[in-house]
Amino acid sequence: MSAGISPELLAIIVCPACHGELALTEGEQVELVCQGCGLAYPVRDGIPVLLVDEARSTR
Repeated sequence: MSAGISPELLAIIVCPACHGELALTEGEQVELVCQGCGLAYPVRDGIPVLLVDEARSTR
């Protein structure tokens, strides 16, 4: 279990903006980055915040 997120959850959640696949990144911040549109969603206390208004663009 990485960053408190189960592999089962990672397998089923998608980007709310474009429905693309999300990849977990663990660096300075733990984020879920969309492989389609490039939005990065924060993970706070092991909970993915999948709100487009909370996401940042990686492009």
